[in-house]
Amino acid sequence: MILSDTKILESIEKGEIVIEPFLPECLGTNSYDVHLGKYLAYYKDHILDARRHNEIEHIEIPEQGFVLHPNTLYLGVTQEYTETHNSVPFLEGKSSVGRLGIDIHATAGKGDVGFCNTWTLEISCTHPVRVYAGMPIGQLIYFMVEGDIKNYYNKKKNAKYTERTVRPVESMMWRNKF
Repeated sequence: MILSDTKILESIEKGEIVIEPFLPECLGTNSYDVHLGKYLAYYKDHILDARRHNEIEHIEIPEQGFVLHPNTLYLGVTQEYTETHNSVPFLEGKSSVGRLGIDIHATAGKGDVGFCNTWTLEISCTHPVRVYAGMPIGQLIYFMVEGDIKNYYNKKKNAKYTERTVRPVESMMWRNKF
């Protein structure tokens, strides 16, 4: 079941969902709009290695915006810090962003119960497009969880993305054993 606007507000009042900053005008019928933060990043190496720590270069988006180019994976970040303690957050791109040819996530649209952080975005585009810090970039949709939760993300020993940040975070796949 997807939470409605009134259920999202109730969950915020109870501390079950945290959105900072929270702006009432960003609350939709059954979602909350999030915005592109001021930092982007890209990988330094052309060839990435899943067993290696692939370093990234951070960019601060200037006032006049930043042009994204096809065939480059950019990591972005939401302005909003979020916490979810009893529901599953899904991040989807806004249709207006998709109509500009921008994808905001390659595979990681679902968060975990207990995720507490900004969202790193896996941004790609079909043709050059200028983006701006603060532009609406996606929407969070919350699904109820049925049953008790034993393994909250923020309490897992092997959770890789728990350090609070305002910058995009690179893949930590290299921390896995394979």
